[in-house]
Formats: sequence, structure tokens, C-alpha cells
Amino acid sequence: MIPSRVEETLPELAPFVHAVQARRPDDGTWCEAWTVRDVLVHQTGNAEELARVLQAFLAAEPVETRGFEREAPYRRMSDAELWTAFLDRCERLTEVAAAAARDLSPDTEVRWTGRTVTAPFFAEHLREELILHRWDLTGDDRTAVQALNEPWMTEHSVVSVGRPLLARGSAGLDLGPEGRVEGRLRTPGMDDVVVTADAEGTGIRLVAPEGPATIESDAAVRVLLLWGRRPADPSRWHSDAGPEALRRVRALLSGY
Repeated sequence: MIPSRVEETLPELAPFVHAVQARRPDDGTWCEAWTVRDVLVHQTGNAEELARVLQAFLAAEPVETRGFEREAPYRRMSDAELWTAFLDRCERLTEVAAAAARDLSPDTEVRWTGRTVTAPFFAEHLREELILHRWDLTGDDRTAVQALNEPWMTEHSVVSVGRPLLARGSAGLDLGPEGRVEGRLRTPGMDDVVVTADAEGTGIRLVAPEGPATIESDAAVRVLLLWGRRPADPSRWHSDAGPEALRRVRALLSGY
């Protein structure tokens, strides 16, 4: 049973847990390199690291964010041990996030993966990870689509994660000193998401709709595209940009 205070902070935890428990640990997922167990390992490492970095900041002893090496101890655990660790780390993050909400201003900046984020980011980011990786397990079921459609998911992906999402894709593009990729992702009734890559780096921002879109879709599909995912039904997105422009934008949107 998930404690009520954890469910209040991480309302997406219970649906994620149910999705994992409905599958075998060695089942495949929409994240092509990962099984269900790999997803659970990743989420356990996420929860631990988010809590560790925020707790260190609260203690005035800030630490740098570790990479995926943080997952190694969990890969050596049995399935039962991993479940216990996952739920424990989620509960720990809830406790640290509550302390941060009590002791810090919401706009306090904290270092995370080479950039600064605000204190509420830490619980919110695990919420996004729970939604995204639940989709990796279930695909486009009703729960996944509803969660991905939430406006805060788009805002978090663009504003709070943003440029790191484009790093892998931009590295794989042969742009040269004069090359440039720009894509405009549109969801009717919302701001456009504009992504760019050139010799100076990458950019991602929310802007008012203007001119033609590279890809138009519902909000859930747009979040999936930003994270390098693809909806099961490709007719949910539309484009008049042409094959070459579309190929380059899709390559940029490779996700982590």
C-alpha cells in the first residue's frame, strides 16, 4: 500500500505500480532497449538521485548529479528487493520535497545535471518520469493519454528539461558550421514548441502559433515526440513539411 502522503505528492505512482505489476519483469517495453525491470531500475535510481541532490542542498552541502551509474546497485537486487527499494526511494523523495516546500522559496535555484532548476522541480520531475515510463509499458491506453495531455507535462518538458532532450539528437546530425534545423510542433489551442539546432547549440521554447507547423498533433503525442517516443497510431500526428525537413526534426527529437 502506498502511504497517502506519497500519493498526494506523486499521484502518478499508483498507476505506474499497477502497470508494472501487470507485466513480467522481462517483458519488453516501448523503450526499445529496456525491459519492464530495466524501467523499474531506472525509476528507482531517479527517485534516489532527486532526493539525494535536494537533501544535500537543504543541508547546505550541495552535490553534483550522478549519471546512470546510480542504477548499478539496483540491477544487482532481486525483484523483491528492487520493489522495496523503489517504494522506499519514492517515499524518501516525498519527505525531502515536503521539507523543501517548508524551508525554501519555490523559486530557489538548485543545481541539477549541469543546470539550475527550482525546488518544486524535484517531485514534479519524478511525476513526469512516472507518466512517461508508464507509457513505455502500456502504450496509448486511456490513462497514459490523459496524463500526457496535461498542460504541465508540456511545460515541464520544455521549460524544466528542455535542452538536454535535444542533446542526443543534435549530436547525431551532421550540421556543419552553417547547418541549422528548426521545427515547430503545434497542438491546437496551445503555444507552439519550437526546437532548433545549429553550430551554436540547441534551443527549445514555447511561442505563440505563427506560420506553418512542422508537425501538428494532440498534446500527448507532442510530449512523446519531445522525449523521442512514437505513438502507436501514426495518424495522430500530421505534417506538410516534406520528407527531408521532417526527417531532420525527427532526428533532432531523439530523446534520452
